[in-house]
Amino acid sequence: MSEFSAEVVFRPASDALAYLPEGPCQYGPGQMSWVAIQHGGDSKEGSINVLDLASGENRHHVLPGRPGFAFPTDNPSVFLTGFERKVGFFDVESASWVGTFGEVEGEEEGTIINDGTVCGNGVLFGTKDVAFTDPKAGLYLWLPGMNAATHLRGGQACSNGKVILSREGGSFLLDIDTPTRVVVEYPFDLENQRLGNPRVVVDLQEVDAYPDGMVITPDQQSVIIAMYNPNDVESGEARQHSLANGELEAVWKVPGSPRVTCPLLAKIAGEVLLFLTTAVEHMSAEEQARHPNAGCLFQAATPFGGMVAVERLEVP
Repeated sequence: MSEFSAEVVFRPASDALAYLPEGPCQYGPGQMSWVAIQHGGDSKEGSINVLDLASGENRHHVLPGRPGFAFPTDNPSVFLTGFERKVGFFDVESASWVGTFGEVEGEEEGTIINDGTVCGNGVLFGTKDVAFTDPKAGLYLWLPGMNAATHLRGGQACSNGKVILSREGGSFLLDIDTPTRVVVEYPFDLENQRLGNPRVVVDLQEVDAYPDGMVITPDQQSVIIAMYNPNDVESGEARQHSLANGELEAVWKVPGSPRVTCPLLAKIAGEVLLFLTTAVEHMSAEEQARHPNAGCLFQAATPFGGMVAVERLEVP
């Protein structure tokens, strides 16, 4: 097993931005976008951020709600995003939707949009119970032109990391419902907008932390999972597990920041790096003093030699 150590690449200038960073994406050469899900424990707003890694400049766009994800598009000011219970293409400069946005319908109160993954020119995403207690959330698909997102499956409490992959002529969704502490794989039929029955591919129930965001390795044989540790431990971590047998293959240690939320693999200056967002969420002042890097964004070396270029979504 390989072990790596991550280092701080960006320290948010405010408590609001450090509270719950997630969803890092490669935005442009040397740039990364990310979301602040909410700007504090009682806040009902969050933001989309664009970070220049070399200068440390972070552009900050407040949203009228709490975002779960924001994927860059071919228009620099437009993101495919979901916040509260709405999803679609949103222009952060004009603070308005572009074209038709969809809504999450039929769920009980107390759920909002959470993590997602690009699917065609749309997004497959999950929702979460903001109290993190009841399995009343689920999985949804939104494609451009939809007024309502398609409900794929219910019974989740906090729907997090997602990857869509192709294998043997079929498509599959890798998915994390965080409280279960497992990664499951569903057969995925995009044409008929349907999921098959899940099977467990990675079991993390013996790990003293919760799986949050997830990314697939360039060879598509393994996943790297951000582990959110609510306990008062010295370091957080991200873990690489094989999809073939679930075995642990590598660990990235995140010093001074136990609540690791989301991973991103990105090619910067010819090198494939791992970026990790972390959070201050639910930390007391005493815990924050013991974990001075909580809420920071980190980067780390990887053993990967190359990766497929990311294509930008097209704004309809």
